[in-house]
Amino acid sequence: MAREQIAPTKSNLLRVKERLAIAGEGYELLEQKREILVMELMRKLEQVKMLERELDARVASAYPALKRMLVVVGRERAARLAQNVSYRFELREKQITAAGMKLPGLEIRLPGADIQYSPMNSFAECDETVIEFFEVLKICTELAALRTVTWRLAREVRKTQRRVNALEKMVIPVANETRVYIESALEERDRDFFFTSTLLKKKGAIGTAAK
Repeated sequence: MAREQIAPTKSNLLRVKERLAIAGEGYELLEQKREILVMELMRKLEQVKMLERELDARVASAYPALKRMLVVVGRERAARLAQNVSYRFELREKQITAAGMKLPGLEIRLPGADIQYSPMNSFAECDETVIEFFEVLKICTELAALRTVTWRLAREVRKTQRRVNALEKMVIPVANETRVYIESALEERDRDFFFTSTLLKKKGAIGTAAK
């Protein structure tokens, strides 16, 4: 593992140790954040699966209702009735809190499933089909909003994981190598100083004795 190219001084050793302490704390916090995000992501994915199953069940109910309506009313008459139906939908972005974070999500407002046919042209099959497909649409909008949050949570998990990996595999190991290098260099310098001092003292003592 590479180390920083810095001078082996005590001041640099202190700075490296400080960076190591900060990096260690950051790693622990990011690891906790990652675990919380992953747990929340798994919870959202389970909700997505539940809505998908609910959507499949509702679609399996809605399309037979549509077929019955077409058989009773006829395609041309159903098309004319549909031309008189108009609904207004509202879609906007809103902040959603997930895992203690504020994420951009979707809010979709659906109108009521008003039965807008005249008594002369209304059929029970038409009413049933409108209600069934409004339920399908409701689940689709809930699923779209939930998938949006889930996708953004997954992106946040990936971002946090990259930071954790950077600290674990690059920042902390490099700082550790630098610390070890500086400590070894300082210890070697202290040994050399001690040896030199001892040698000079012995020479001084021998010189004094010779006099």
